[in-house]
Amino acid sequence: MMESQPNYTAFNGHTRLASGDHAQILRALAGLPDDGPPVLVFDDRDGRQTELATTIPEPVPRGRGRPKLGVTPREVTLLPRHWDWLATQPGGASVALRKLIDAARRSEAPPRRAAQEAAYRFITAIAGDLAGYEEAIRALFAGDTPAFAARIAAWPGDIRDHALRLAGGA
Repeated sequence: MMESQPNYTAFNGHTRLASGDHAQILRALAGLPDDGPPVLVFDDRDGRQTELATTIPEPVPRGRGRPKLGVTPREVTLLPRHWDWLATQPGGASVALRKLIDAARRSEAPPRRAAQEAAYRFITAIAGDLAGYEEAIRALFAGDTPAFAARIAAWPGDIRDHALRLAGGA
């Protein structure tokens, strides 16, 4: 469930206020009273509770390079034999490294574990005191989606639906 742009979901108690990018969440939170219950914001990529900056930073103009690709130079330390091998690859070292990284990313374990972890982080932060929490966690990590859904069926709808969405890859 990796997304290029961060997506967030904000909850006020057990009610989902908004989902969207940083700006959308800030707009949704702008009208809330300061003395109300605390609002929890979660990063939908990994289920972690997060604090959003109250202003959106302006993009920083980039200097020389390849700004359309967002390339930033970084240092890579390799042995001479590695540099020799990279020099013989079509397209040069950068292309070869990108291909190796892409191949490694494709061969990684399926996103099941990441989805389980995201759902776990979310429900631990917001639903740890709800009935069936521990049984739901056991079902989630056992990969038993029907049992997980059954354990959280009585939870508030917004929490249940978001937990199921995060666990979708599990």
